[in-house]
Amino acid sequence: MGRKSVSVALSLEQKNYNRKRMWIQAKKHKVLYLFMLPCIIWLLVFCYAPMAGIILAFKSYRFDLGIFGSEWAGLKHFKSFMTSPEFWVTIRNTVVISGAKIICCFPAPIILALLLNEIRSAGFKRTIQTMSYLPNFVSWVVVIQLMTAVFTPYGGVVNEIRKLMGLESVFIMGEKSAFYPLVIFSDMWKGVGWGSIVYLSAITGIDQGLYEAATIDGANRWQCTWHITLPGISTTIGIMFIMAVGGILNAGYDQILLLQQPANMQISQVLDTYVLQTGLKYGKFEYATAIGLFKSLFSLLVVAATNHLSQKFAEVGLW
Repeated sequence: MGRKSVSVALSLEQKNYNRKRMWIQAKKHKVLYLFMLPCIIWLLVFCYAPMAGIILAFKSYRFDLGIFGSEWAGLKHFKSFMTSPEFWVTIRNTVVISGAKIICCFPAPIILALLLNEIRSAGFKRTIQTMSYLPNFVSWVVVIQLMTAVFTPYGGVVNEIRKLMGLESVFIMGEKSAFYPLVIFSDMWKGVGWGSIVYLSAITGIDQGLYEAATIDGANRWQCTWHITLPGISTTIGIMFIMAVGGILNAGYDQILLLQQPANMQISQVLDTYVLQTGLKYGKFEYATAIGLFKSLFSLLVVAATNHLSQKFAEVGLW
């Protein structure tokens, strides 16, 4: 018991010391912390304050009574959603689209970062980086309009090539079988360059002496990449993967909404577009809020489970 008491006392003393040291550092750099104030205010106003509206998911909303004055409905809206025919359809579509994005799009920035790291010409490297970053700054509205112009049967590049090959024109954007490839291709094209920034930053933190030692030992570029670069950024990859899996129910409503057509509605209706439809189109605000809260809670559980498994088997975690 004596040793345990001493250990607890030392632990408390160390925590107090760390707390005092933190406040000393904060006071020392208080001017720098002021630069964070606008971001903190923005988060409080636009991210945390609106969370009070979550209570709407448990209410029978009436316009004349308002959110807080309406009668309680308990878990009525959650039960209605889980027993509705749309539940499994929207969950399936959301998981399929998000899973396909993780499988196809998650490795793409890693591969691009590894390829850029092997380029020795600084000018060519900067050119490729700039070209890959630019699509991230283009809105989804513009991206879908560009895709429509390319795939349209009325003068589109793809259909003009089909005509030259003796094939008939096809409205590809309206084809049900083309929906998933279009979603994955456009998401990869738009985000691969921007996503590679994180991995390029992690690569620059690797000790260059490791590469020199490996080269002296006769290792080629592929062996250096496999045995030095990838293990060096494995922690970053693990953290980004946990965050990607946590967003398994975030299929990207703006992209999906713009790509939706009557022909592909059966496979394109995801949770976000369903919330938008029920909330704004049909005016079921409490029902839409319940669906959104369900999605957030499920995502939180997925993040916690993935983080636990990652810490257990790969020793990488967010907390």
